[in-house]
Amino acid sequence: MSKQKKGVRIEHISKIYVDPKTKKDFYAVRDISLDIEPGSFVTLLGPSGCGKTTTLRMIAGFESPDEGEIYIGGEPINHLTPNKRDTAMVFQSYALFPHYNVFDNVAYGLRLRKLSKDEIQKRVGVILNLVELNGMESRMTNQLSGGQQQRVALARALVVEPGVLLFDEPLSNLDAKLRVSMRTEIRRIQQTLGITAIYVTHDQAEAMSISDRIIIMHRGVIAQQGTPTEIYYHPNSEFVADFIGEANFLPCRVVSVSGSEHRVTVGGAVVALECDDQHAVGEDCKIVLRPEAAIIGDDGPIPCKVILSCFMGSYQNYHVMVGDTLVKISDACPINKKVYRVGDAATLRFDRNCAHLL
Repeated sequence: MSKQKKGVRIEHISKIYVDPKTKKDFYAVRDISLDIEPGSFVTLLGPSGCGKTTTLRMIAGFESPDEGEIYIGGEPINHLTPNKRDTAMVFQSYALFPHYNVFDNVAYGLRLRKLSKDEIQKRVGVILNLVELNGMESRMTNQLSGGQQQRVALARALVVEPGVLLFDEPLSNLDAKLRVSMRTEIRRIQQTLGITAIYVTHDQAEAMSISDRIIIMHRGVIAQQGTPTEIYYHPNSEFVADFIGEANFLPCRVVSVSGSEHRVTVGGAVVALECDDQHAVGEDCKIVLRPEAAIIGDDGPIPCKVILSCFMGSYQNYHVMVGDTLVKISDACPINKKVYRVGDAATLRFDRNCAHLL
């Protein structure tokens, strides 16, 4: 695949539907702008009804934006039909032809483009080798496992050498273990080819593991965008913090600010943490604390009481109460540590760089 890499630019697009019950217009997507770099892997992530699939379908051409413009490689594409856009879609349902074998499924798009038999043979062979299905050309799709069928669907999209590859929740029909291996394969193939990829999912772990950037959507707008690390450790809202992974929210009050250091009262104690966003002295805030960043012990500054203690193998799962606030703790490798029981008094602490202030 030697084509020039293409980016995607979305400028103020909106999609309006009519509610079938109220007959009133509503925005499925409202005034979204994005700039996706060529060769990057970007995931649209959010709960059902947030607008992520509608956005992907507008890029593919299956829906038309009511407002705004979409560009691929700098070319405006709103007026182009799906087959005229330099994109290919991998669907949730695979959408394979059951009466075709693997080779013919993959070759279908090339035959529509009237390529020569030798060229088709060559390109299908290269792609099947890339997705590790070589030797299965003559198999019918109903003789394949779910993971193999998804690889055929991926190969069929890749063989036409699109500028942008689109994924609509492609792994949701697979079991949990196979989803993990397939998302690794999708990322490997995308990086090998250097193709621009836009991926839709509601699975946070999936998005974190494969993305260069994550776009979190909520009620038709972009809630936050950034690298997986930025979004996980520096969420800009309680919704984002709660949606991407698991989070505790501890009420606190700012008592002093010195540069990025904020000292706050929480659970009757004063603790310091780093925060790039400035908060005023006296302001009521919330500390976002991930379960793996919370440390249970006997000598921390914040008193707590254990209400759940459960061995999970690689970690001990605790629920503790800090005042009236429930805090979840994942204590890694508990075999060499003190294990607290339900009813025990303990303390909570955390590294000042491992918590975030909202």
